[in-house]
This record gives sequence, C-alpha cells and structure tokens, in this order.
Amino acid sequence: MTFKEKSGQEKPGQTQRREAPPDSFPTKYWHKLGDGKIQCDVCPRFCQLQEGQRGLCFVRARQGDAIVLTTYGRSSGFCVDPIEKKPLNHFLPGTPVLSFGTAGCNLACKFCQNWDISKSREMDTLADEASPDTIARPATELGCRSVAFTYNDPVIFLEYAIDVARACREEGIRTVAVTAGEICPEPRAEFYRHMDAANVDLKAFTERFYKQVCAGALQPVLDTLVYLKRETHVWFELTTLLIPGENDSEQELEEMTQWVVANLGPDVPMHFTAFHPDWRMLDTSATPPSTLTMARRIARKNGVRYAYTGNVHDEEGGSTYCHQCGERLIGRDWYVLTDWKIDPAGRCVACGTPCAGIFEASPGAWGSRRQPVRLRDFAAAQPA
Repeated sequence: MTFKEKSGQEKPGQTQRREAPPDSFPTKYWHKLGDGKIQCDVCPRFCQLQEGQRGLCFVRARQGDAIVLTTYGRSSGFCVDPIEKKPLNHFLPGTPVLSFGTAGCNLACKFCQNWDISKSREMDTLADEASPDTIARPATELGCRSVAFTYNDPVIFLEYAIDVARACREEGIRTVAVTAGEICPEPRAEFYRHMDAANVDLKAFTERFYKQVCAGALQPVLDTLVYLKRETHVWFELTTLLIPGENDSEQELEEMTQWVVANLGPDVPMHFTAFHPDWRMLDTSATPPSTLTMARRIARKNGVRYAYTGNVHDEEGGSTYCHQCGERLIGRDWYVLTDWKIDPAGRCVACGTPCAGIFEASPGAWGSRRQPVRLRDFAAAQPA
C-alpha cells in the first residue's frame, strides 16, 4: 500500500508517494503555535496538541512536529444498504450503496446512536483493512452505484475518504458523505470537491443545543450548508433527529425551515427522524410520530417541497410528491419503493414538473436488504 506525502506546508500539485504505516498517515491541515503546540485546522474545534496527544476525534494525533491520521486504510466494517437509509431520497433511488466508517468523531452528541463506533477508543474496532482500491472494486462487483462514508463523520478521516472517492470515480462509482458538517473552510473545499452527494445532520437550530448536547456549534454547520448550495454541485439532503424537549418545539421548527428555504431554496429535502433512547440520553422519551408529522407540516407550509419523516413506519411521510400537482412520484414503504412516476428526464409523469434530484431512467430494486461485506473475501479472490 502506498500513501501520499503531505505536510503542513504542502501546496496543490506538490504531492509525492512514500511508504508509511496506516497509523501515521501525513496530513496538511494544521499549523504550529508559538508555545510549541500544534493546532489541528480540520474542524472548528481547533484542538491544540502536545507530543503524543490526540484530538477529541481520537483519530488525528500529534507525532513529532506534525499531525497524522491514525485510521487510514482501516474500517469498522462494511455493509451494502439501500441508499434511502443514509437517508437520501433523491439520489439514485432504490440503488444499493456500500457503507463504511472508521472510528471516532469530532462531536460528542449525548444521543449518538452509533456510539460504539463514534466514541470508540479501541483500535480493535477497526477490524477491516481496506485500501482505496480494495473498496472501489468490491463496490463495482456488488452492483453498488455509490459508496457512503457513514457511521462516524468522514471529515475526521478526510484524507482517506478523498483517496477512496478518487478510486471510486475511476470505477464509475459515486461517493456519499454522511456528516454533521462541522468542518473548516479550506478542508471543506477539498473534501466536497470529491463528493457526489451528502446528507448533513442539522441537529437543531439553536447554539444552546449544539453546545450543551453535542459539544459543537451551529454556525459552522450553517456555513457548510450555504457553501454546498452556492459553491458546489454536490446533491445534499438534511436530517434532523427530533428529541422531545430539546429541539422539537414549533418555534424552532418554524425558524429552521424558514432559514432553509431562504438560504438553500425549496428543493433541498429535509428528513425529520424519530429519536430512540441511547448512549447518554437513556432517560429521554422516544419521539412520538405526531411530532414528526408536525415538523413535516411546518416544513411544507414554509415552502420545503420535499419533507420526510423517518425511523417510523409512515408511507405518506416517506414518499415523494410532485410539488406542483401533488402526484405521488416515489412511493416508499420503509426502504421499499412502491411507486415510480418520474419520467426518464426526472419529471412528474402527470404534469411534467421536474423533481429535484439525481435520478436514472429507472429506479433500483435493492429494497430493504442489508448485506454485511468482508473485504478480505474480495482481496483473497483478487488476481495476483
């Protein structure tokens, strides 16, 4: 396996190749401070590290006079999922996506539902070794139309994610980032230059929630969303996990959905999903379906054309409708497509109004299957 040489002073076009172990992959988004510490500049947390220390994400660490990525080429596992599970309802509907993550996270959400991965401090979590090429090839052989960086936030392993995306593009495979959007401007531009789609967690619409519940900040996420809309061609959708008593008030939902329409436009889909007690919020009640229905109603009232409910069985709330005539364009029963009334040009068959998204001439038929994958099986079958 070869790795790209990177440093804090690297400029575009000046990379070269060298051998390095996966636990010390060089990175470039950092700078030295006057007190001898090194500051990581990937996310707005700006961790300042002494020799041997790791950032809050756990995977970016100081070694000598540089910050390295400690999880390059290693994953917590691979699985083929329906693309709707990311959730993405307007990006290649019905198709399978090869999903994987690593370990760690740059947030500390008390409600994390992947805490065994995102909060992991054990390298044993990273059971699968996977170079970028050995991810792209199985994705093709498994019939996946895309690869998703998910389970934990890919911004913390962006060098690995970018190299995987490059390898996937060579195979005609698209890439999807499932992210909280907490990333600084310079790495953000490089990261999304290689992504085809994203689902961004808009966790709430108050700084209080981000600070007290997630140990993060709202404004950098809003900046990322505006950047995606105005500066890229990345297809993206939003997800908000509604937690009773925390971020589910009518006022907050009014303000959030109004901001989305005013700043991102009416065509960005919004997913309102149900919370289930987990991690450090075991005493909080699950979200009642009526809250999701209320959020969807408020979003549509404020001009969001594609608003969805999730983590509950709700065929109406999970289906896509024409915003012009009301025709059900894509019916969904959980992750199974039940209707398809979009023509090959991506328009409503009833009235001809375009439906926003990335569609193929016909939908996929992967359904709700979940297929765990061991990359070592493909490596063993690879010709010498």
